[in-house]
Amino acid sequence: MPTIKDVAREAGVSIATVSYVLNNKDAFVSAETRRQVLETIERIGYTPNSTARNLKANRTRLIGYAWHEVPYNQVNPVLDRFTYYLAHAAEAAGYHVLTFTHPVTDPLPAYQELINTQRVDAFVLAGTTADDPRIRFLLDENFPFVSFGRSNPDWDFHWVDTDALEGVYEATQYLIRLGHTRIAMAAWPEQSVSGNFRLAGYLKAMQQAGLPVPPHYIIRGEHSEQAGREALAQWCQLPRRQWPTAIIAVSDLVAIGIMNEAERHGLVVGRDVSVTGFDDAPMTQYLRPALTTIQQPIVDITQALIEMLEIVLRKEDTSPQHLLVPTRLIQRASCGRPAPSAGQAGR
Repeated sequence: MPTIKDVAREAGVSIATVSYVLNNKDAFVSAETRRQVLETIERIGYTPNSTARNLKANRTRLIGYAWHEVPYNQVNPVLDRFTYYLAHAAEAAGYHVLTFTHPVTDPLPAYQELINTQRVDAFVLAGTTADDPRIRFLLDENFPFVSFGRSNPDWDFHWVDTDALEGVYEATQYLIRLGHTRIAMAAWPEQSVSGNFRLAGYLKAMQQAGLPVPPHYIIRGEHSEQAGREALAQWCQLPRRQWPTAIIAVSDLVAIGIMNEAERHGLVVGRDVSVTGFDDAPMTQYLRPALTTIQQPIVDITQALIEMLEIVLRKEDTSPQHLLVPTRLIQRASCGRPAPSAGQAGR
């Protein structure tokens, strides 16, 4: 197998010069010398690593992805699965994912360094928010990226997202068909773009059914089990006949908190109160009762993102592409008809 010494000898240059070319340090070599080294590399078949294989294209075939922030005592199974399948989809297309971390409050220096050092060809973003500084920065830098999630409506960029609005709309309709009229929602904070789409789906179904949504039926909280506990505890402080008989949770983790708090109050989930989640995390099927939830097709999403990113990198189409991926309602035992003793009010 040819070595870097063979390249230097065949090209009539020093090993240091070959190293400069391999590491894209063009300031140290002339254009003619660079051409000569590259031709020699191709002629003798020297391919030490991905850098050499991609010299002519000036590509690293690395995609940057920042690890999501998860508190020590919490989990985020959706983004864990997303990261895993993103790596699979990238490798199938001939890329590798370069993961990195950054402070939650100051993400931009990490992105700037990776751009300045030319270590990645593009980025994949996830966990987007309104006024997301990463998106604004990459748009201003004109650096390639795609996003799992949306941000400000007037920012046009390439994204793939779950059709969360229609997913929650379908789940709320399902509860209404079961006979529920007092349906509440445990939502995320207002800066969460995906959370707001989920809330919009709930409100759409309730409005179409002519059902009231008192302000105290929407409680916002962080993505945590504790947020679900606190939401149900607040609803249980209402007069008994105002308690919601069904609850839409913005995520499976929040739904688990609601179910745990329901047990503390002596409520039987699926009988005294129905609960739905969002994500279809693997553990939800093993809960007692198993959780009705909205499934996100993570594998399809990651494949679509990589396909979209390839189009961006090849510059085949400069107009931003958008893709909404349908969800699927998984019906399990956490939902049932309202108990007669619940005192359901008429519409």
